[in-house]
This record gives sequence, structure tokens and C-alpha cells, in this order.
Amino acid sequence: MSVKREFLGETKDGAPIYGYHMTNDQGMEVCLMNYGAAIRNIFVKDKDGEKRDVVLGFDEPEKYFDNSCFIGVVVGPVANRIGGAAYSIDGKDFKMAVNDGPNNLHSDFENGFHKRVWEASETDNSVTFTIKADDGDLGFSGNREFSVTYTLSDDNALSLHYHATSDAKTLINITNHCYFNLRGHDAGTITDHIAQFNSSKTTVVGDGLIPTGEIADVEGTPFDFRKEKVIGLEIDADNDQLKLGGGYDHNFIIDNADGTRRTFATVTCPESGITMQCSTTLPAFQFYAGNCLEADGGKNGAVYKKREGFCLETQIYPDAIHHGNFPDAVFGPEREYDSITVYRFM
Repeated sequence: MSVKREFLGETKDGAPIYGYHMTNDQGMEVCLMNYGAAIRNIFVKDKDGEKRDVVLGFDEPEKYFDNSCFIGVVVGPVANRIGGAAYSIDGKDFKMAVNDGPNNLHSDFENGFHKRVWEASETDNSVTFTIKADDGDLGFSGNREFSVTYTLSDDNALSLHYHATSDAKTLINITNHCYFNLRGHDAGTITDHIAQFNSSKTTVVGDGLIPTGEIADVEGTPFDFRKEKVIGLEIDADNDQLKLGGGYDHNFIIDNADGTRRTFATVTCPESGITMQCSTTLPAFQFYAGNCLEADGGKNGAVYKKREGFCLETQIYPDAIHHGNFPDAVFGPEREYDSITVYRFM
């Protein structure tokens, strides 16, 4: 096991950008960056023993300065959507950036955590990124400190351990927005991947993909992945929920979620033979099939297009602050945020 640090360049403000290269004893490699606490590369062996880079990303760090598709970065302090870009906690009103129709998406496109340099420290098999946010920053209360620790194990598992504290009640729903393609980052569509989810319910959305508060069974719908199913089989089905997202871009509720780590998804690429098994302590995940993915200048000159990467973003339900029947996303002095998500490759 080893972690190596290298200087990659500077931000527009002159802050140093560093990369971190982790390798385990099985030959799996993970490349991270302190800008956006990003995952840049994950190299795993395919069925023939050849290494493939199974996440989308960029070779040049400055490409992450735009990154309108949030490729590989940590999104926070609140990922996903908040209806009306406003909310209240204990009678105090807060307003956020209106950046997705009348709503808020991913906190702030230009100033969110994905566009900031995080402090970093490393061990033999992990890198911890930390960042602080002042009270009022981006429309959120509390003086806060966040950390995410990436740990690579010898069973080819990459663990993401998030922790956050705040001196006031505040919203937290942080995640990583990594796009996976188990054939290879530049190898085309993911619609032939085979997925299985430990999820029998989803949160119903309305206009702008804002949850209505309704929870729906997946049985008899294109959202039923309880048994193995090719991702593209029903992605364009005549279904109102799919039409709203242009395909899968929905919150799946993990069955029997209780705060312990549970397997929630298994995805396999038949061509490469690579399987990814995903587990988390969180209650849900956003399955996004890259319906709006479009990015030039990817690694090795790749051009990433629609449905050439998928995301499994672990989370509390989107817009939970506006729905009393959703899990609580308010944290503070008496309730620290802590979660673990693990991606294991086989």
C-alpha cells in the first residue's frame, strides 16, 4: 500500500493543487486531487488482467475549474435539489442561489465545495480532505468543518468517510459526483451495463425534478432493479417520471436502511467483466444515467457524451427540509454528520 503526492498546478488565485496517487497490493490505483476533493482515476483489472480506468475525469486540473457536469468532485454542503432555493430552520429563513429554474441544484455552481481547494493529509492507504465554511456561506447557517477520508483497501474497496460539525443547525447532504463506466472512461455507452439495486421504493418528483413528498413502489415500473437488469432496457420507456429526467435521474430508497452499512447496488459490465458493489450507511442514492452528460477535453482527449457514465450518489433524500416524511437533513451542535460509502471492485 502506498500514497504519493505530486504538485499539479495552481488555481486562478494561486493556491497549489496537489494530486494523490494511492495503490494497493492488488494493483488497484486511485488518483485524487485536493481541488474539489475529486476522484480523477480508478484503475482496476478487467477479466483479462488488464487495467482499465473506470471513472470519467480530466488530465489537466484546470479543466475542473469549469466542470459543469460535476465530474468526480465532492458536492456540498448540500447536493441535489432544494425546491424554491429557500428553506427555514426554527423559523429562520435562508435563501440560496437560484440556479436550476426556480430551484437550487448542488448548492452553488461557481462557489460550491467542488470549486474549492481542500486541506489534505495522507497515511499509507488514505487521504483526508478537510474544508471550513463560515456562517452564512452559500446560504447555510453555522460555522462548519467538513472532512472526507478516502481509504483504499487490499480487497479493492474505496471507502469514502464523510464527517461534519457545525455550531448551529444547518443543512448537510454531501456526496461525491463520480461518473463510472466499467468498460473504461472513454469506452462509450453505459446502457449495456447490468445493475441490481436493493431498493423497492423511489421518491416521486415533479417539475424540475423536485420531490413531491410521495414515495412510490418500483414494482411494475422501469425503476424496478431488484433483479439484475440492463440499464438501457427501459431507460426511454413511456413513463412520466423518466420523461421528467430524460432517463434515470432519481432518488432510490435503500431497503431496510438503519444507519448501518448496507449493500445498495451492484453493477457489472459484461464486456470488461468488472463488477462494482456499492454500500453505504445513508438511506438513499441518486441513480443518474448521464442523460445530460457533455464534456470535452476528458482524459486522453476523450469527449464524454450522453449516457457514457453513471452516478450512484449516496445521500439523504433530496429536498428533505420541505418534507416531514423524509429523513432529517438538519445537523448541528447536538448532531454531527457522519456517513460511509464504499465502492468495491471485483
